[in-house]
This record gives sequence, structure tokens and C-alpha cells, in this order.
Amino acid sequence: MTHFLLVHGMCHGAWCWYKIVSLLKSGGHRVTPLDLGASGINPKTITDLASLSDYAEPLMALMASLPQDEKVILVGHSYGGVIISLAMERFPMKVLAAVYLTAFMPNHDSPIATAVAEYFRRVMAEPLMDFQLLFEDGPENPPTHALFGPKYMEAMVYQLSPKEDIELANTLLRQGKWFMKDLSKESLLSKEKFGSVDRVYIVCKDDLLIKESLQKWYIENSPTDDVKVIAGADHMAMFSKPQEVCKCLQEVAEKYN
Repeated sequence: MTHFLLVHGMCHGAWCWYKIVSLLKSGGHRVTPLDLGASGINPKTITDLASLSDYAEPLMALMASLPQDEKVILVGHSYGGVIISLAMERFPMKVLAAVYLTAFMPNHDSPIATAVAEYFRRVMAEPLMDFQLLFEDGPENPPTHALFGPKYMEAMVYQLSPKEDIELANTLLRQGKWFMKDLSKESLLSKEKFGSVDRVYIVCKDDLLIKESLQKWYIENSPTDDVKVIAGADHMAMFSKPQEVCKCLQEVAEKYN
């Protein structure tokens, strides 16, 4: 039995994994989806998050609570790739492998902000519709906060997902925060710790938010031990292609157990 820890992306929460949780449990696995700070039903508000550590604290606390001999497979979706990377750095001996599901994936040789800035460079060149990017540090600096609008979600994030899942998201999304100042620090990741954990990237070919070209850029700049590809999956592959996502995760479990 493999223990999967599922980490959501920006503005989302543990709720977005409900299909994957059911499928993995049916396969005999242990599954823990969790809410990061000010996400899902986490009681904190966005103004309570003074730092990246505040946002990541629920995952770090869970990792610290695991028995010393228990190892997990971390799965990070979208911005969740940033958070699982920090957990790999802090608890490398507790991680069997890390899976990046169409996620931001940093390189230990450069600040994590580099991976996020490349996304900003590409997404800002396209129409943002009602995607709210807030610039509390001024327009000359990177965005500080984000919230997906209904039109942007339907056209660019959930375009291949069931309509009922879009409605679910419309009721549960919360404002997210980028923490770019924290991510710009040089020493967040190391080759000795983060670099010691095997990584798998799941490419979603029809993602319009983190496009396939950017996903491949992450892989080229931070080569992984394996790459899996899901056709017909939008950014929310856990909704648009749950069976395929589960199949990829089960393959990872078989390889590393």
C-alpha cells in the first residue's frame, strides 16, 4: 500500500482531488489530500499568510508527523509543485518519489522564482479576461495575488472538464498568493536534498494555463527520472482525465514500492 499526499494548486484546495482520492483508494492505496494555508477549508485567511512558510505549513506539519520509517509519494498540481519541492528539501528521506502534475517545477541551481517568472512571462502575453492578478508591490514588480474569474476558468483552466466541476470550483475557489520575494531566495533547494528525490512529470497536452511548451521547458531545465503524457487533459486533469491521472500515479507506486 502506497501513501499518496496530494497538494493542490493556486486558489484551489483538497476538494479538487475528490475523483483521484476515490480511484486511488479503490486501488488499495492510502491517500491524503490536504488544504494549504488559507485554502479550501483551512481557517486562515489570505491576510494571515505573512510568508511562504505560513502557506506551506499544513504540508510541513503533516510530513513531520509521519513515522520515521514511513515514506510517501508527493503529488503537486500547478503551484503545488513549488510546495512539494520545499517538502522534498526538508524531508528527503520521507519521500519515495515526487510527481509534478502539469506543475511548476524548479531547479535546485536557481531560485524557485525563476520557474514562476517564466510562467508570468508567457501568461501575461495573452488575454487575461477576468483572471485577477494583483500587484500590491507596484506594476513594475511580479504579481502578489491571484484569483481565477469564471470566464477565464471555463475558457483556459477547465475547458475540457465537466460543467459540474466548473460549478464546484466557482463556489470553492479562494484568492491565492505568489510569495515571489520568498521564492527569490537562493538557498531554498539543494542538490543534496531536493536533488536526491526521484521526480516524475505528468504532461497534460491540452493545458492552456501551463501550456505543453512550458511544461517541456520545466523538464528541460530540471530533468526528471520519468515523463508521462496525458492527451485530452486540460489544466485540471484530475477532473478532465481522472482515470488517466490515476493510472500514472499507480505506475509510479508500482515502480517505487
